[in-house]
Amino acid sequence: MSDIHKPRVESLEPTVLEIGPFYSDSMNNSKWQDFKDSFKRAVPTEKDENVRSKSITKRHLRLMALSTGLGTGLLVAAGQKLRTAGPAGVLIAYFITGYIMLVPTINSVSELSIAYPGLPGGFQAYPSKFIDESWGFALGWNYAIQWMTVIWLELVTASMTIKFWNTSINPDAFVTIFLFVVILINFCGAKGYAEAEFFMNSIKVLMLAGFVIFGLIIDLGGGPQGFVGGRYYHDPGAFTSFKGLVSVFVTGAFSLGGSEFISLSAAETGGNVRAAIKSASKLIFFRVTVLFLGSLCMVGLLVPSTSDRLMGSGDAATHSSPYVIAAEMHGVKVLPHIINAVILVSVTSVATAAMYSSPRLIQSLAEQGLAPQWFNYIDRSGRPLRAWLVTVVTSFFSYIATYEKQETVFNWLLSISALSFIFIWLAIAICHLRFRAALKHNNIPLSSLAYVSPTGVIGSWLSIIVNSLILIGQFWVALWPVGGDGKPNAESFFENYLGMPFLLVCYVGHKVWTKNWKLWVKIEDIDVNGGRVIHDPEILELENFEVEERYRKAPFWKKALIVCFD
Repeated sequence: MSDIHKPRVESLEPTVLEIGPFYSDSMNNSKWQDFKDSFKRAVPTEKDENVRSKSITKRHLRLMALSTGLGTGLLVAAGQKLRTAGPAGVLIAYFITGYIMLVPTINSVSELSIAYPGLPGGFQAYPSKFIDESWGFALGWNYAIQWMTVIWLELVTASMTIKFWNTSINPDAFVTIFLFVVILINFCGAKGYAEAEFFMNSIKVLMLAGFVIFGLIIDLGGGPQGFVGGRYYHDPGAFTSFKGLVSVFVTGAFSLGGSEFISLSAAETGGNVRAAIKSASKLIFFRVTVLFLGSLCMVGLLVPSTSDRLMGSGDAATHSSPYVIAAEMHGVKVLPHIINAVILVSVTSVATAAMYSSPRLIQSLAEQGLAPQWFNYIDRSGRPLRAWLVTVVTSFFSYIATYEKQETVFNWLLSISALSFIFIWLAIAICHLRFRAALKHNNIPLSSLAYVSPTGVIGSWLSIIVNSLILIGQFWVALWPVGGDGKPNAESFFENYLGMPFLLVCYVGHKVWTKNWKLWVKIEDIDVNGGRVIHDPEILELENFEVEERYRKAPFWKKALIVCFD
């Protein structure tokens, strides 16, 4: 028998001796040690320099695209805009913001995210790469801080929502409860966030889809008041004024904010990032059509714009969500409580998403050299620990909920947050155009990309035009507010346009600090291949062929699902 086939019995003894006895205490100590070690700095491996957790899956990313950020802007603030613009005005503003601006923007950011999946902060890194480092600094800090303010906004909203049931308990007691839940979820890292968001987003989607069905039944005569139809489009009317219509756009932008999370989460997405982002981007159309336009259409049919229960009316002791008012007005006793409970889930979800994103954005700024390096710390659980701790400390500002003028605080926070989405969407569209220009300059064909935006450069130009018009219109209604005396109002201007001065101060401040007076990066100087995933043409062609074959062989009903959702 050769030496190769001889049994190596002598090696068994030391192996057995190395196995120690099992003690439950040793396991407990090991778990405690692992817990303590999880806070230590993560060390990149030879195979993967990305120390971020790969805990987000295609399932999570789809729900994020569908309903992340869906909370205060739609479920609460829409009532105020129904009062100022009328039901038709609200639908027009959301239609333009959703279809003409947001859908092309998400297509553009998907193309960039699949081309550059490993850039720190996702789309936050694009302005520095494709436009100018100072714009990257200004937009990055503006966007990161706005998500901090969203935490405050959502928790203040939660305390306002609780007033539907109770007005005697101090609002800060409820802020404490919701803030604890938000901190706990984010302490569990990307995995805990993804699972919590999946659960809460599912509740939001089911509620809004159910509300559309409920609204149809009530409007067509299934409620105690009989047929409603377009009663409130005639009295008090479908529109209020053009200025009222213009005022809706920023709230619409805030409502639709969070759709770009598919790019921010790309660095922590496992598996086939290309397929996950491509699939998630398609759901934006469903988000705009059903969850926003569908539900707002029902609200406009069931709630008059002159209702004293709507936020901003100043007549009722407490103001409610227009969705709650719709159920209450038409005699459904249990549904208002269910909707209000879902609103609490929604604001918790958005606050959770805000606390997830803000630390990652700050850490990515540090990684890019646009923030103190102290923030560039990711622990072994994939958490940007130091930036997260700072975000937790700033979240205590939410205790302003006890302030008697809660709605004033609400409006200030909403304005700061909403404009930031306009800025970042405008930047994404510009970055996409310059990316395409850089590809053309370097003779790189679009066929080499793993994903090409179906709306192309035309969609990016539409996004730039719509976002620019929104900023101009918001300047007008901020300085000369709806219902004002026709004179410029400084308080209203800063309450509704504070984000713009802050952005410009950051931009100019960075220019002065760095003494870099270039206005933009020249197309020929853009490092288009730096950080880009360059796919093998043959493999890419084979994958595309498999996708086409799968579609060709699918039955008719499945083809529709593939086009819409996969």
